[in-house]
Amino acid sequence: MPRMSEMDVNGDLSDVEGEDEANAVRELTKDDIHERLSLLWRIGNGYTFVRLDLPNNSLSDVSVISRYSHIRFLDLTNNNLTDLSPLAAQDHLLWLKVDKNAAASFKGQPFAGFPFLQWLSIAANRVTDLDGLVGPAALESLNLTGLTTLPTWCLLGNKLETTKGINLPNLRKLYMAQNVITRLEGLEKLERLTILHLRDNQLESLDGLSPCLKSLQYLNVRCTMYWSSQTRHVQRGVRRVLETLPLLSEVPKVPFFRSFVRFYCTKLLYCVTFGH
Repeated sequence: MPRMSEMDVNGDLSDVEGEDEANAVRELTKDDIHERLSLLWRIGNGYTFVRLDLPNNSLSDVSVISRYSHIRFLDLTNNNLTDLSPLAAQDHLLWLKVDKNAAASFKGQPFAGFPFLQWLSIAANRVTDLDGLVGPAALESLNLTGLTTLPTWCLLGNKLETTKGINLPNLRKLYMAQNVITRLEGLEKLERLTILHLRDNQLESLDGLSPCLKSLQYLNVRCTMYWSSQTRHVQRGVRRVLETLPLLSEVPKVPFFRSFVRFYCTKLLYCVTFGH
């Protein structure tokens, strides 16, 4: 069964970098599905296979999957998908991985219709913004039935420039490394967030960190433009921003080391890593 909980937030993230188009593209067939179904579960009064693994198949069209609404775990990694709307029928999904595809936008995509989804990864696609996921119409559906229970979301390796637009009140782990993020915006809505991973971006400051992030326990901003200078001015700025976070209300006076800074307090260890 796929692991629904953890990702290695300290390790090398290069294994999820996007790959270019495959040599050939094709449509998903019923035979493909029947060959790759696994994990027998009891549903209602019978049993059915609920896991479908379809990585590395050069798929450009998965329309036929709409006939298999019982799927709970779906892996479509490393294909050529730009349109994920055929997944709309999978309203019982618990786990979805669509890394290394060609999705560029959330407009017209079905993510707001997965009320039971626990883990979602869209790493190494071509997403440039979150429009279409949290616009006025989408926001209404999110508040009712959509992704409001989603605890883990991986968006690393895309082309996002900001964190603005993530209205997921129960989100606990957010992985956005290897984008081109310059601004932290809208994070005040993520009161239950415990992990925020922003390594390898282009942050200009940490000013978007909000006191509303009262559950935040881990912050990674390693290898961003903001850390290119290790001056006392930058060090003071780091302390000033982090002291606004509730779990760091009593930051002890610890020295700033050359390679990293660790702030210890009773409930939490913050690790803000400098350099490469």
